[in-house]
Amino acid sequence: MTIHHKVVAITGASSGIGAATARHLASLGASVVLGARRTDRLDQLVAEIEADGGQAAAMRVDVTDPADLRSFVSLAVERFGRLDVLVGNAGIARIGSVADLDVEGWSAMVDVNIKGILHGIAAALPVFRRQGSGHLVTVVSTSGLKIVPTQAVYAGTKNAVRTLLEGLRQESTDGFLRTTSISPGYVRTELIDNAVDDPAVREQATRNMADLGIDATAVARAIAFAIDQPDDVEIGDLTIRPTRQG
Repeated sequence: MTIHHKVVAITGASSGIGAATARHLASLGASVVLGARRTDRLDQLVAEIEADGGQAAAMRVDVTDPADLRSFVSLAVERFGRLDVLVGNAGIARIGSVADLDVEGWSAMVDVNIKGILHGIAAALPVFRRQGSGHLVTVVSTSGLKIVPTQAVYAGTKNAVRTLLEGLRQESTDGFLRTTSISPGYVRTELIDNAVDDPAVREQATRNMADLGIDATAVARAIAFAIDQPDDVEIGDLTIRPTRQG
């Protein structure tokens, strides 16, 4: 497998899809570099991976700070000699009608979901260009594929990233860069925990997650599939959702 010996940095790695991806890729022989704000969880995950014979490093990363992403990429290069893949997984959701005017929540989603990805790209692209190869794998959402009430702004941030990656792909056809958008549907993660203030909306979202949600490992396997392609093959978009999701 081409994953073996690759160096993969993952944001939002302290739980959910990020943590599942770290475990899965490490089990396939990748060296993983983990970033998130909850360092206690990162330290536990590094210890778990190393106990299983894998290689991992971690640092505190706030994706809204460009300097954090630069330090994160530098850690990968200093510890493992290179960076092959950046998985942009950190994201937040605020669910509610636009008429609720949650301006603070909108700004937070723009800062994390859009600017956070841009900060990662800005940190990784110079390294990828210097190496002559690199891969950006970015977790977006099926919320951007099927627009529904209460998710307008969240879906907008995810579609902005989808558009950004397609534009970057078209600018990078000299062969050194691959881009992949992963769109998960209902996945059992902590994303919904701080996403909703309205009790009725929160109850419905929690019920949908419990009823339909798939394990985060399913998304991790999809990310591994995209990474594992030959260097001249790019998996541009993958949608991973429960078979019963409408």
